[in-house]
Amino acid sequence: TGGHTTEILRLLSCLSESYSPIHYIFADSDKMSEAKIRSFEQKRAETFSNSKFTLDCIPRSREVRQSWTSSVVTTLYSILYSLPLTYRLKPDLILCNGPGTCVPVCVSALLLGLLGIKRAIIVYVESICRVETLSLSGKILYYFSDYFIVQWPELKEKYPKSVYLGRIV
Repeated sequence: TGGHTTEILRLLSCLSESYSPIHYIFADSDKMSEAKIRSFEQKRAETFSNSKFTLDCIPRSREVRQSWTSSVVTTLYSILYSLPLTYRLKPDLILCNGPGTCVPVCVSALLLGLLGIKRAIIVYVESICRVETLSLSGKILYYFSDYFIVQWPELKEKYPKSVYLGRIV
């Protein structure tokens, strides 16, 4: 939402036309991202005429300040909702950057891989605002992502599996 969307769009602006179609997944309660994505894709179409994208909403796995107990239930619901979507899309690559919405999608993709249906590469880019500690999504996906990118050297020191590339957004 908001900042996460801006960061992911900055990352996507560096990708070539070969990364198409792009499937955007955001929380159903997110009121800003769809407009930002449509505007971004409209500009992208000026450069890449064959650029294709889809938009899908899933239930938010965790609201800000939601209790830990109730967020387990809502996250499980979001995972169940994400499974058919992930199965339909069968992504080659999942690029995510921190909002809780990415956890159910990544878990769904991991399940598809475990079942031998389709393995997706998961690239997690921790938000630039995370200087000393990981976000909750980062703490979860650190163990499951294929590539875990941080933007501050302090995080690389604390999380040796991570890749530090400097500030990329």
